[in-house]
Amino acid sequence: MFSQILCAAGCGRTALTGSRICAIHAANAEAETERISALIREQTEIRDINAPGLNFDGQDFSGRVFYGCNFREASFNDCKFTGVKMRMCFFDFASFFNSDFSGSDLQFLSFAGSIIKNCSFKGSELVHINFSGTAVNGTIFNNSNLYNSRFIKADISNTNFIDCNVKRVNFIKTHREEVNFKSSNTAEAVFEMEAS
Repeated sequence: MFSQILCAAGCGRTALTGSRICAIHAANAEAETERISALIREQTEIRDINAPGLNFDGQDFSGRVFYGCNFREASFNDCKFTGVKMRMCFFDFASFFNSDFSGSDLQFLSFAGSIIKNCSFKGSELVHINFSGTAVNGTIFNNSNLYNSRFIKADISNTNFIDCNVKRVNFIKTHREEVNFKSSNTAEAVFEMEAS
């Protein structure tokens, strides 16, 4: 699992992988982002990366395998994650704009409190994913397996879940506007609390 070494500046945040300081206290955050991006591009299997708060633009991380990584509060703009495999990674309070996760295999991830706009998760395995509190807009989940994932208190708009497996997916207290569940098994999803 990613390191919990605290930033040497004493702010209480965790230090970036390969550094003694966090993204906020880095002398050159762009250089730190490029260093971490290069580390990911150079490897097929990425383990235990700690990169909270970095801004990734136009990166291609397709086909990589990620285990136990932390990208909390990071931003991803026009990034490719097509065909990635991820296990136990954290993207809490991160932002994703125009990014592509098509054909990915994601399990036991957390996107809690994140912004996901104009992205694609088409044809993906999204099993046991925490999307609670996310703002999802203009995003495609078509032909995906979302088994046992959670969108509790999420704000979902202009988004398609066409022909998806939503068995045991929790949509309790979500705000949904122009959301399409055509050909998905919504009878097996949870939209309201059960009466006791």
